[in-house]
Amino acid sequence: MAVTESPHSPDTVTALAAQLRALPPSCGPVRLIAVDGHAGSGKTTFAGRLARALGGAPVVHLDDLATHAEPFGWTARLREQVLEPLAAGRDTAYRVYDWTLRRFAGTAEVPVAPVVLVEGVGAGRRAVRPWLARVIWMELDAATARRRGEERDGPELAEFWVGWARAESAHFAADPSRPYAGTRVDGVTGRIASGTLGEPSTCP
Repeated sequence: MAVTESPHSPDTVTALAAQLRALPPSCGPVRLIAVDGHAGSGKTTFAGRLARALGGAPVVHLDDLATHAEPFGWTARLREQVLEPLAAGRDTAYRVYDWTLRRFAGTAEVPVAPVVLVEGVGAGRRAVRPWLARVIWMELDAATARRRGEERDGPELAEFWVGWARAESAHFAADPSRPYAGTRVDGVTGRIASGTLGEPSTCP
């Protein structure tokens, strides 16, 4: 396996963006890229930087599709509202869950683009991998990621994190994403490692 590592800087994110643009389309005309990792590992921040390096690539946030009752029960919503329309070459939009109101409220648009990012815990899961061109894994252990998340969210969400940690652990035990990552980003040092780690197949 040929792996290159370099500091996480605009130049290396730009190089990764160029590498992703060069991949074959995986979902209709779109190269669908998953950014996965434990909650608190830096997925959203990294996806934002990568989207900018890609010239404003659309980002689908899985927190918008998950719910209190179904933290990992969003696969049908993602497929029907995002993946199938993109595979058909159509701009789309998905319903956004409001974590305060505890219901879906509003929508987020996802235009067809050369690269579309899907970020969130489980983005590289088994049900999504057939549609993906690449899985990017944020390399940070669960305990450190959880500590970061709890510090970010404050004590008012401490109870939520207890339940979430159990659900996340069960999910990754049954359906791991990390072994399928073609790129890994160190959550502490920010170093990017890319190599052939088992590329996902193209979508149906």
